Amino acid sequence: MPWWGWIVLGVLLLGGEMLVPLDFWLLFIGLAALATGVVAAAVPGLSDAAQWALFGIFATVSVLGFRRGLRRYWSRSATGARVDDTLVGESGPVLEALAPGVIGRVELRGSPWRARSLEDQPIEAGAQVRVERVEGLLLWVRRDS
Repeated sequence: MPWWGWIVLGVLLLGGEMLVPLDFWLLFIGLAALATGVVAAAVPGLSDAAQWALFGIFATVSVLGFRRGLRRYWSRSATGARVDDTLVGESGPVLEALAPGVIGRVELRGSPWRARSLEDQPIEAGAQVRVERVEGLLLWVRRDS
């Protein structure tokens, strides 16, 4: 592929990331294509196989090396706390009886959430619970005393 083909591909991939956010996958693959284009322009006569190998190396290194850190940085709010961390300590009513070891629902901030009880005894519907920890979209709750 000519060097300018890599540049065009890189720009298209970067534009695709801006149009359809895919958790920075296209960003790093687009940057790899741009880097390959720069190397191909600097080293005339570089074979297609070498260009594709270079692209693969650049893409792998950039995705594995930088994507996780960028996602972590980008997902933090202005205060540096993750959104789900702000739920810890909040209280809300149980929407359906919550038996130990069973996933039920509680209401927080006006929305239903999946929750699992940390109590040994069932918690009846309507009882107030407090969020102890958050794992993804699952809240671990305890009866609010």
